[in-house]
Amino acid sequence: MSSELIIRPMEHSDLESIMELEHLCFSIPWTRGMFEEELLNPGAIYIVAEVEGRICGYAGMWKVIDEGHITNIAVHPDYRRRGYGAALIENLISIARNNGINAITLEVRPSNRAAISLYERFGFKTFGRRKNYYADNNEDALIM
Repeated sequence: MSSELIIRPMEHSDLESIMELEHLCFSIPWTRGMFEEELLNPGAIYIVAEVEGRICGYAGMWKVIDEGHITNIAVHPDYRRRGYGAALIENLISIARNNGINAITLEVRPSNRAAISLYERFGFKTFGRRKNYYADNNEDALIM
């Protein structure tokens, strides 16, 4: 990586960039209001990846007692395949450990082979399926 990557907590001032990422990365993007609520949620942990002052990715996780649930991971298309998604996951795992979280789950589209491969590198394994999970095309979700 030629530019220095900074991973830091998400702030309200990041939301304009986050909304751009949402629309670039997801067919059913979250709304700004959803992120505003998450930033106020004491059980939510959201981080951003920043390079040269630009938000190039973000990730979020909910803490429920001693378990974590990854809600979102997004990396701007111009910044993919540079290790930024892996850096976000590494940071979430570290935050989880530091907060007494013993297990982390997430859902992913079976068609998203790149994401599945990334998650498998961190030890995630498929242990279930949610039928017709994604409203845009009724694709199932793998539970990892």
